[in-house]
Amino acid sequence: MRTLLLLALLAAPVLAPAADNLKAFPPAGAGMTRVVINLPPQEDEDAFRVELIVGKTVRTDAVNHYFFGGALETETIEGWGFDRVILRQLGPMAGTLMAVDPNVPQVDRFVTVGGEPALRRYNSRLPLVVYVPAGVEVRYRIWRADSKTSTGVPG
Repeated sequence: MRTLLLLALLAAPVLAPAADNLKAFPPAGAGMTRVVINLPPQEDEDAFRVELIVGKTVRTDAVNHYFFGGALETETIEGWGFDRVILRQLGPMAGTLMAVDPNVPQVDRFVTVGGEPALRRYNSRLPLVVYVPAGVEVRYRIWRADSKTSTGVPG
């Protein structure tokens, strides 16, 4: 009997399929979009982070550096304990003020929300779900810690 129970536990999936995991995440409200990121399993997921890069492609000059106002918030879904990330609104675009020749053509550039990089814990067992205003794009980058560590000097 113990053997059968052990085999049943080993054969059971750790989590339900990804589609079932989305039950915890409500659909996007009016004017919002729900973006789902499913991460591949890694051997040591504690050594990884996910950087969320949220922004919009706009026409600008090629010289100045631009960014949008706004802040990513993390909210725990009541009754589930899962986190979701929300950008409630995309603020105004700002940038540096270097003078640009008015005859130089504008270019399409992906302009991101300003501030510190939005690094999140890596967890391949749950989707990373981000809610953004319609027309805003969510990109991401995977960061990995180097296995080499250094020692600080007492000072």
